[in-house]
Amino acid sequence: MPNIKSVIKDVKRSRLRQLRNQATKSQIKTYTKKTKTLIADGAASPTDVAASISKTISVIDKAWKHGIIHKNAAARRKSRLMKRAQHTASAS
Repeated sequence: MPNIKSVIKDVKRSRLRQLRNQATKSQIKTYTKKTKTLIADGAASPTDVAASISKTISVIDKAWKHGIIHKNAAARRKSRLMKRAQHTASAS
């Protein structure tokens, strides 16, 4: 443990940020998984799928805006999700 007061504060801030970032990344994974499951399930209505995609994209954009994930990573995740949805929609 550091002895300098400002470094002690830095460590505390760093740990809080780490927890916040982990929670947000977990949230991204959860929403992405739910959306992929809805897309793969043929019985889900298109409005449910669209709402789920919208919420997932919102979570990804917020993570990018707060600097938790990189801009290109956010774009890649959204692109893959939309591509999967369109592929499934066109196959049906």
